[in-house]
Amino acid sequence: MKKFKNAAVALASALSMTVSGVAASMPLATYAPITASAAAIDDTNDDWLHAEGSRLYDMNGNEVWLTGANWFGFNCNEACPHYLWSADADDCLREIADRGINIIRFPISTELIVSWMNGTPNPVSSFSANNDPAYTINADFCGPDGKPVDSMQVFDIMMKKCKKYGIKAFIDIHSPHTDNSGHNYNLWYGKAGVTTDVWIESLVWLAEKYKNDDTLLAYDLKNEPHGKGQEGDAAAKWDGSKDENNWAYAATRCAEAILDVNPNALILVEGVEQSLSGAMPGDYWGMPDRKDNSPYIGAWWGGNFRGARDNPIKPKQGTSQIVYSPHDYGPSVYAQTWFEKDFTEKTLLDDYWYETWAYINAEEIAPELIGEWGGHMDGAENQKWMTLLRDYMIKHHINHTFWCLNTNSGDTGGLWDGLGFQQGSGTSIKWNEPKYKLFEEALWQTQTSGKYIGLDHQVALGSNGISLNEYYTKYSNSEGSNLDGGKKATGTPVIAGQSSSTTTTTNPNPSNTTTTTTATTTQTTTVTTTTETMPKLVSKSAKITINELPKKVTYEVGDTLDLTGGTYSAEASALFSNDVKRTQNKDNVSMTDNNKNIYIDYGYSIGGMAADWVFIFNLETDTSAVDMSKAGKYPVYVKVYDKFDTTQVYDTKSFTITVKEKGNEPDNTSYGDANCSGEVKMNDAVLVMQVLANGDAFDVDGTDKNAITEKGRINADCYDPGSDLTNMDAVAIQKFLIGKVTLPEYNSLTPPTK
Repeated sequence: MKKFKNAAVALASALSMTVSGVAASMPLATYAPITASAAAIDDTNDDWLHAEGSRLYDMNGNEVWLTGANWFGFNCNEACPHYLWSADADDCLREIADRGINIIRFPISTELIVSWMNGTPNPVSSFSANNDPAYTINADFCGPDGKPVDSMQVFDIMMKKCKKYGIKAFIDIHSPHTDNSGHNYNLWYGKAGVTTDVWIESLVWLAEKYKNDDTLLAYDLKNEPHGKGQEGDAAAKWDGSKDENNWAYAATRCAEAILDVNPNALILVEGVEQSLSGAMPGDYWGMPDRKDNSPYIGAWWGGNFRGARDNPIKPKQGTSQIVYSPHDYGPSVYAQTWFEKDFTEKTLLDDYWYETWAYINAEEIAPELIGEWGGHMDGAENQKWMTLLRDYMIKHHINHTFWCLNTNSGDTGGLWDGLGFQQGSGTSIKWNEPKYKLFEEALWQTQTSGKYIGLDHQVALGSNGISLNEYYTKYSNSEGSNLDGGKKATGTPVIAGQSSSTTTTTNPNPSNTTTTTTATTTQTTTVTTTTETMPKLVSKSAKITINELPKKVTYEVGDTLDLTGGTYSAEASALFSNDVKRTQNKDNVSMTDNNKNIYIDYGYSIGGMAADWVFIFNLETDTSAVDMSKAGKYPVYVKVYDKFDTTQVYDTKSFTITVKEKGNEPDNTSYGDANCSGEVKMNDAVLVMQVLANGDAFDVDGTDKNAITEKGRINADCYDPGSDLTNMDAVAIQKFLIGKVTLPEYNSLTPPTK
């Protein structure tokens, strides 16, 4: 029997004050352990999926729909998801979940996995990880030395964070070698020392590593195997041979090897580019093409499954884990022949879709997942194609992952238009709202209430979604979903210790309150007592918001620091594993009450014996870095920490105080203008990254015609000027361009003085 976790509920308190509040927790009574009657939590092995006909189901036979997006970067030289150079992973994944994306396809290279397998993980680059309270971004990606961890640790942490937000993931081998343009290479072997055996071995190693973690649900064996038929052995083909370039044979071998170590994983198999047309007797793979009666039938890279009719993927373990994964694009990527008419769904099916890939789903051969689709919103033919494919996928329960989240996909653009990070407010993501609106209709959601449906039985999909158990308990039989036009279904939740006919789940949400400070100091404590099994504290956390800055943030040397007018709030929560009542406690403090205690007292009884959990929070400002006797930029910190363990800081925000010399002359440096064009633009950030990546070509006196100048280097040093160029200078420019900061940006503890 699968194990299942008890329902969890949060005990939350929100407090807001001018300077004070963090959480500590301690039991105030001693009690004997309670033995639960239900099975223990096993929330890492209850979400595996399998195929029946053209659909995917969970372990209890409930249908699921994978509707997600791509986030590339592990396949590239940076060896990590792109944009973590100017964004926080938690912020990104939280928004991804809140926007209803229930699975992410992470492109990766075999070369990178091999480095993990060999115990020498490739380092990451263009990755911002900083646990300094003055500028905290991706702090849990920092190693003991404060520098970013290696690429394998980044991947592992990303998987944990996906689970936290109810998101599932799968990887696709985008290329054998690490290369930002590696997708252009035809085959799964032949680069960076990768052979077919090495490719299989590396995927088996990763499947073994993650065989007990259902966050990583699937393995897309190779992105877009392709090549023209006349290329012969250098092109991927699909037939019944055992030739090394026969993708069907290689994919079957690889699937079998993965399923030997993890029989629960889904195996995604893409198509090829060309297949033999049978136009003339004696035609063969590798022969020259003909202008008329071509021996080959073309398709999008990875989109051709014509060979699967006669040579389907049938591993020795059976086909219950096999999913076919075509890619399909519109005319903005390439003007294919099927776009030359006033195309409709019917013409696309007749001219291309059906015999190329759609028959697999339509004839109940296997499920399909369109691994890549998307493109530019042109208000014309490409947008028309996207709408037709979207609607076809919805009507025919076809799984999909949109290409892509990233802004830097040249031929398609992304769901994101820009990202930037600001200390104090976190990551701001500018979504391409028209594109997201088109895509959003194909995200799995309840039919009338529009709640996004996740693939995790226990964890809801972000703040706007529900878990799989909650859907099949509360919604599937009442309103259904947008899958199959709202068809209703009766489902069986996955619950340990209960029979398959039981349909009881609990998924309460924390209740939060924020209060604002007044000039007087009062304190209230509410105690709620319930009778239940012993509650287990799962976690506690707190988050600060700077509501208003002090009235004065610019001073002259010798002035007295005055933080009047600043207001800051902290929201704290404690999560218990039992279904308990919520207790809200509020406390108002004046500015001088920096160490005022805020109590949350949760009382309960076991066997007639009373007990309590008490949480004590402290929120305060820290001005120790400010020196009013010297000109400079200084951080003021707002911290939330544990009353009983002051080293346990839950959250830190900061703002900057400027101290000027009396009569100080203005700074004439054009901060951010790296190329000395007279204005700050994105190409200034690009130039900074080029200088850091290839100094011989782009640094002062470099060989490239666009190399930075002495003046440009001074201008480019716009993050903590005087600290030399780093990737944070490029980040600061990007933040400036979206209006998040002014330049220069200061965040060091010892800013330069004039």
